Amino acid sequence: MSSTHHPGHGARPRPVMMIPLRRCGSHALRLRLNLSPQFYSPYPLHLVDMMPLLPLYGDLRDDRAYFRLVVDVVGLAAVSMVKWPGVVFDPVEVFETLRGQPRSIHRVAWELLLRAGERRQAQVVMDKSLDSVHYADDIVRLYPDMLFLNVVRDPRAQVASMNRAIIHDFDTLLNARTWLAAHTAADHVVQRHRQRVLTIRYEDFLSRQHETLETVCDFLGIAFLPQMLDVAASAEARQIAQLSSLWSANCHAPIAANIDKFRQQLSDDEINLIETLAGPYMDRYGYTRLCRGDAGITPALIELAGRRSAQGRERAWRALEQDNFRDYVLRRCRADYLAQLHARLSQSGGAPDSGAIVTLDSLDPDAFVVDD
Repeated sequence: MSSTHHPGHGARPRPVMMIPLRRCGSHALRLRLNLSPQFYSPYPLHLVDMMPLLPLYGDLRDDRAYFRLVVDVVGLAAVSMVKWPGVVFDPVEVFETLRGQPRSIHRVAWELLLRAGERRQAQVVMDKSLDSVHYADDIVRLYPDMLFLNVVRDPRAQVASMNRAIIHDFDTLLNARTWLAAHTAADHVVQRHRQRVLTIRYEDFLSRQHETLETVCDFLGIAFLPQMLDVAASAEARQIAQLSSLWSANCHAPIAANIDKFRQQLSDDEINLIETLAGPYMDRYGYTRLCRGDAGITPALIELAGRRSAQGRERAWRALEQDNFRDYVLRRCRADYLAQLHARLSQSGGAPDSGAIVTLDSLDPDAFVVDD
């Protein structure tokens, strides 16, 4: 179904996906664009965290299975760290609207986003769930007029940022592999939908903010507004900056001096490892290499990285609980919700609830990625 037709409505907002990977400056762009009344991009659902559960719902052609999924996606929005202002979704009404249309978890999530955008009378809505790049083909089948904002960042700086973020792994090798996988998926999107993809470098946004935002606005078909240059005017920017250290810089102007900060954050071996995996992309996007790019990457090294990352994640959760109880509780609430869905669906085999009460004592919520 195209986004331009909806029962009882006129033209719906134009759908846009930001791709391909978090910690690229995506909030900085989203918050500035949100200062336009023509545009709306609420805090993302990060539907990728539900994708491992999808097979447990069974055949979505079964109304009971699909309704369960609709209820749970609406629930994911309800446990989001940052709520979508002014909207409450009735899963019964959403299900009845979507019942006769092609069935997909992406259709459910986009219905919520389109409704939120319609409430704001926006002409364009954007999903900042960047990991959805891995499901772009499925989403484009539902929304053939989809646009893509492809935000590139120096992989050394991005991996250094990922290494300190509880949403990613705590190891340079693992995060560099994630970076490569995301950009490989983005290449697929560009090859198939070249005319509907705009690629920008985060570093160009830092150094030429006005020009970059004008380019993005022109691509999206919205007017550039001078107030976009003053993110301090964004109430949402101030709100999320207080919620999490991951977003603390979002209520200030970007700091261009941070472009090379990775040199202090990464060892020479780590930089070489990143350049080994991401070197061709660095050449393509104009990032100067510093090393030979000849790191040896073996299965044993990847296994060791996994163990090291797991230990780092445990330490990070403990530190977060001590340092920022609001951030900790909000992330834990979402992780617990996903763990609870997994437990219930595993018990019921995808069938409707049996009425059994599921406890989380035996579950590890850390098994789930937890928000942006």
